[in-house]
Amino acid sequence: MRWGWLKSLRGRAMRNALTDRAVALVLLQILALVRIWDPLPVETARLRVFDSLQALWPRATTARPVAIVDIDEPSLAALGQWPWPRARLAEMVDRLTQLGAVVVAFDVVFPEPDRMSPPSIAKELPQLDEAARAALTALPDSDAAFAAAIARGRVVLGESALGTAAAGRAAAPKRGFGILGPDPRPFLRDYPSLLGNLAQLERAAAGHGLFTLSPERDGIVRRAPMLLSVDGALVPSLTLEVLRVLAGSQSVLVRTDATGVLGLKLPGFAFATDPIGQVWVHFTPHDPNRFVSAKDVASGAVPRARIAGKVVMIGTSALGLLDNKTTPTARSMPGVEVHAQILESVLERDTLRQPEHALAIEVVVTLGASLAIILLAPLIGPLPLLLLGALAAMSLVAITVFSYLRDYLLIDATYPMVSSFTVYATLLFFNYFRERSGRRSIRRAFSQYMSPALVEQLAQSPERLVLGGERRYMTIMFSDVRGFTTLSESYKQDPQGLTTLMNRFLTPLTNAILAANGTIDKYMGDAIMAFWSAPLHDPEHERNACRAALDMLRRLDALNAERAAEPHEGAFKPLEVGIGVNSGECVVGNMGSDMRFDYSVLGDVVNFASRIEGQSKTFGVKILLGDATARAVRDAFPILEIDLLVVKGKSEAQPIWTLLGGPDKLSDPQFLALSDAHERFLALYRDGAFDEAERQLGACEALAGPFKLDALYALYRKRIEAFRETPPPSGWRGVYVALEK
Repeated sequence: MRWGWLKSLRGRAMRNALTDRAVALVLLQILALVRIWDPLPVETARLRVFDSLQALWPRATTARPVAIVDIDEPSLAALGQWPWPRARLAEMVDRLTQLGAVVVAFDVVFPEPDRMSPPSIAKELPQLDEAARAALTALPDSDAAFAAAIARGRVVLGESALGTAAAGRAAAPKRGFGILGPDPRPFLRDYPSLLGNLAQLERAAAGHGLFTLSPERDGIVRRAPMLLSVDGALVPSLTLEVLRVLAGSQSVLVRTDATGVLGLKLPGFAFATDPIGQVWVHFTPHDPNRFVSAKDVASGAVPRARIAGKVVMIGTSALGLLDNKTTPTARSMPGVEVHAQILESVLERDTLRQPEHALAIEVVVTLGASLAIILLAPLIGPLPLLLLGALAAMSLVAITVFSYLRDYLLIDATYPMVSSFTVYATLLFFNYFRERSGRRSIRRAFSQYMSPALVEQLAQSPERLVLGGERRYMTIMFSDVRGFTTLSESYKQDPQGLTTLMNRFLTPLTNAILAANGTIDKYMGDAIMAFWSAPLHDPEHERNACRAALDMLRRLDALNAERAAEPHEGAFKPLEVGIGVNSGECVVGNMGSDMRFDYSVLGDVVNFASRIEGQSKTFGVKILLGDATARAVRDAFPILEIDLLVVKGKSEAQPIWTLLGGPDKLSDPQFLALSDAHERFLALYRDGAFDEAERQLGACEALAGPFKLDALYALYRKRIEAFRETPPPSGWRGVYVALEK
C-alpha cells in the first residue's frame, strides 16, 4: 500500500510540474503584453533606473560652451522688477555681442510692446502737456532700439507653445526643413498655437524657437523636444534653432521612418531622437559656474573670458518668476539651465539615447530569461536557480551601466529582471504549495508505520533522519517536584485529579522555559528536562536558563496562591520544585534505534545537571547551578557558591552554586554583604577552622533572611558539629560526597 501510494505520488508530481509550467507560460505572455502596453508603474520604474544612472554618473563637462545670463534675485533688486525696459535689454545684447558671444538666445518671450518706451509712455499718460508729450514721442522707441541690437548680433528669440487656439505667429519662419522619409508631423507633439514675439523683434532675429518643455508624468524633465508641430507647421525648439544659427544653415534635415523620427542633422551636428522628436538630456548637477548675473552684464563687470566664444542664454533663476524644473540630477533647476544643458549635450555629442527597437529587445530578454527559469526550475532546484538568476541579474545590471558609461545608451534591465523574478516566485509558490500538500500526504501515509515524531521529521527534512549527533556547548536543566510520592498517595482515590494537577503544574513551567528560548526535551512524570542552544545556537543560553528557572519559581508561586484559594480537604500542601542547571559540551541529535529515535542530548554535563537537581533538597535551596553555568552568569545574577560536590557515580569534586534572584538583586547591599560573609565562611570551613567558621556562620545567618538560606546554614552547623566529633581526614578541602542521587 505504501509503495503504490508513492508511485501515484510520483505521477501526480509530474502532472503538477506540467501544470506549473503551463501557468508560468500564461503569466509570461501577460507580462510581455504589459510591457508592450507600458502602463505608468512600468514606465516610472524604467525612468527611475535612468535617473539613477545620471545621479550616480552625471555628465562631466569642463569646457562649458554655454553661459547663462541670469535674471536672478540680486539683478531684480539692483535693476528693478521684471520686465525691464527694452532699451536696457538692447544695451545687454550689444555688450554680449561686443564680448564675443557667438549666439545670444532668450529663454523669455516679448509678445507685447515695451510700456517703458518713451512713445508708449506718451500715449499712456493723458495728463501730460503737449510739450512733454511731443518730447517723449520724439525720443527713440525702445522696441526699435532692441530690434536694432538684435540685428547687430546673432540672436535667437524664444517662443512658447500654447494649449489653446490663439493668434498666429508674428513673423515668417527663418528656416526650412528637409524631410528624409515619411512626414514627421503625425509623430510630433502638436499644439494649436504659439505665443511669439513682436513682429519687428522676430524680423530682426537670426531665428526663433520654442522653449516649451514637457516633463514626464512624474513631473521630471528627462527628454526635451527638438521639433514640434504647431497648427500643422513644423517648429524647431530653441536649442535646435541655436544650433541652426551656429551652423549657418537655412534648413534642418529630419530623418524619419515608419516608427517615427529617427534624428536631426545640420552641418557639423547630427543627433538621434526618440520617435516623437525628443532627445534624452544628459544632465550634470546644477553648476553655478555657468551663470553670470544680469546686473553684472548691465554694469559692464563681466570679464570677456566668461562670454567670448560661447552661446549665451538669457533666462531667470528668480523664484518669483516660476521657471524652475526638476531633473534627474537636481530637485530644482532653473529652466534656462535645462536648455543650456540640452545645448551642451548636443554640442559635446553627449546626448543619451535608447537603442533602436528597445521595446523589442526588452520583450525578447524578458521571454528568454523567463523561459530559461521555466525550463530549468524542475531540473536544478530553487537555490541554484536563484543563484543563477542573481548572476544573470548582475550581468544585466553590468550591461546597463557599461552601455551608459561607454556609449550613452539607456538600456532598461528592470522589466526583464522583475518579470523573470515574478515567474520564479510563481513557480516557487506553486512548489511550496505542492510541498506542503506532499508533507500532509506523507504524514497520512506513514503515520501507521512510524512514530509521530519520526513522521514529522520525515515530512519536514528527511535528510536529518540519521542516527548520531553533533558536539555542542549547551545548557541543560532538570526540574522535579519535591515530595511527589507523598503527593501522589494523597490522590489514590482521585487519579484524574492528580493528572489535572500535573497538567496545571507542568503548563506554566513549560511556558517559562519556552519564553526563555528553551527546548523541552521530555517529561518524566513530574519532572522536566530542557536544554538551550540546540537545535538553534543561543549565545546567551546560560543566562536564558537562569531566567527560565526564576520565572518557573514565580509561576509556581502564582499557582500555589491559586490552589490555596480553592476549596481543599485537610492541610494545604504547596507544590515545590528543585531545579538543576549545568553547562558544557554535549552530544545532541537524533538518538535511538533504526526503528525509532528522538532529538535529544547526552553527556556528563546532562548527568551532572540531573544529579544537582536531586541535591537541591539536601542543601535546602530551590536552584543549583553547575560551575560552568555560574561563571557565565555571575556578572548578571546574584549567586553564591554552595559546596564542592562529588555526585554519585563520580570521583571528581565540582563547585555548585545557588541562584538567589534576578539581576536587580546583583547590586543589593544586603546581597553584597552576604556574599562577602559567605565567602569568608567557606574559606574558614574548608581550612578546617571550624570554630571561626561557626562564628562567621552566625554573621551569614543574620544577612540571609530575604534569601531563605536557613536550611543551608543549618546543614553546615550539623556538619561542623559532626567534624568536631570526627575530624575530616588530612588534606580535606571541604568536599562533600553525595551518597544518593
